[in-house]
Amino acid sequence: SLSAGLDLPGRFLFAILTLMTLIANLVFVEEAVYIYRKIPASKRLIIIWINAAAPVIATTSCIGMWIPRSTMFTDFTAAVFFAIVIHKFLLMMIKECGGQKLLLRRFENGRFKISTGPCCCCCLCLPHVRITRRTLFWLKLGTFQFAFLRPVLMFLSIVLWTNGNYTFYNLSPKGAAIWISCFVGVLTIIALWPVAIMFQQVRTLLICKKIIPKFALYQFILILNHLQAAIINILAMQRIIRCAPPLSSSARGAYMTQQLLIMEMFLITLISRVVYRRRYDDLEPPECTSEEAGEQGG
Repeated sequence: SLSAGLDLPGRFLFAILTLMTLIANLVFVEEAVYIYRKIPASKRLIIIWINAAAPVIATTSCIGMWIPRSTMFTDFTAAVFFAIVIHKFLLMMIKECGGQKLLLRRFENGRFKISTGPCCCCCLCLPHVRITRRTLFWLKLGTFQFAFLRPVLMFLSIVLWTNGNYTFYNLSPKGAAIWISCFVGVLTIIALWPVAIMFQQVRTLLICKKIIPKFALYQFILILNHLQAAIINILAMQRIIRCAPPLSSSARGAYMTQQLLIMEMFLITLISRVVYRRRYDDLEPPECTSEEAGEQGG
């Protein structure tokens, strides 16, 4: 096995990365206990799920590092988990506004700016859309479709792989991998768009909830787990990342991705603890919707 052939510096690196993964998981468990005790039940599970993104990706990367043959399964698991996190992040922004009803009352005469990334950042001529129950439904559907279809596509990929019809690094038009990857890419863009639209609308309102650093952490995880991994895979397939026996170019690229992700997710886990560890009870939604509170009092 790969680990058996490591020299002393290699074993030391493996030990350090494994320790980072363990610490990240311990920090997450401690943070989850804090969130469970201090945060209202309506937001508790959503915030715990979002906080789990970095430790889960670090754990899957660590497993893939120690067991190279499991790389495809660990990558799929991390991708499916983060697909659900995208949907949860949209729900968290709605919950932080006091829920759907208070959000609709707060932005009763407001409009969504849909000319935003990743779909339409260059289409400035697009009209603004009224904020209604229907538009909120479409935004939530945009993220939910990815959380639902990503596991379905993962299951399909595994079935094709067991039949020998799916190879992750085979991107020829005759292979299934290129078509599944393109479809996943389209679904990903569609899912990211509603989150960006909602963030543009509520970022000023939720500045008291540290929504900007939370969104930044979410974006960092997205970029590192998807874009960084895709760039390294392309470099490996083009043989720019050279083979180093017993590792092929593709295996070495996956190996590099896993090591980088462990270190990056470790840092993000520590930063997330600082950003999310606060007493939400001190900032109830009515404080952000004082106009509605005054109407109720009248």
